[in-house]
Amino acid sequence: MKKFHTLILTAGFILTIIISNSVGFIKDGRKLDHLRESVLRLHILADSDSEEDQRLKLCVRDAILEESGRLFKGADDLESAERAAAEAMPEIIAIAERTLREQGCESPVAARLEDIEFDERVYGNITMPAGKYRALRIEIGEAKGHNWWCVMYPPLCIPAAEEVESRDEKEYFDEKELDIVYRPKKYRVKFAIWDKFKKLFD
Repeated sequence: MKKFHTLILTAGFILTIIISNSVGFIKDGRKLDHLRESVLRLHILADSDSEEDQRLKLCVRDAILEESGRLFKGADDLESAERAAAEAMPEIIAIAERTLREQGCESPVAARLEDIEFDERVYGNITMPAGKYRALRIEIGEAKGHNWWCVMYPPLCIPAAEEVESRDEKEYFDEKELDIVYRPKKYRVKFAIWDKFKKLFD
């Protein structure tokens, strides 16, 4: 009888641990989903990987970021940031093309909002987890070169003349989200399992 009680208590203890871990796993997974659904990325693709085309990509980056405060003024969530980007799309293309023309480049520019699958990316002191994000995609010419990216909303993109640390992520992310972007190694395996788990129900 005593042995039976011990088995019951042990099984109950193990079950409690499993349930507790499962609840934490689901909460963290949902927080990851919320993070992905709250961010607008900026994704700029160069015409090619030549040194000149990569330089031109960065010129376009700087020109767009210099105007980003005005173009995205008043955006306080992903929906309003997307709306601002959609309304400013002709101007965004014009800024990019004007920048290229000033550099003696005649390549066309295309831009659109779309969902893009990103690998894990490090930017300054934050790491954005891998996954699908909404992005403002700007393509220069054939867009076959290496890309440049940052977080357009929240406004964490930094023009080349500024220091990355000059923007405070604490204004935009809650405590758990900050833990995710500051300590990515802690969550990599868990989030990989979470994404596979969700695919079972898609």
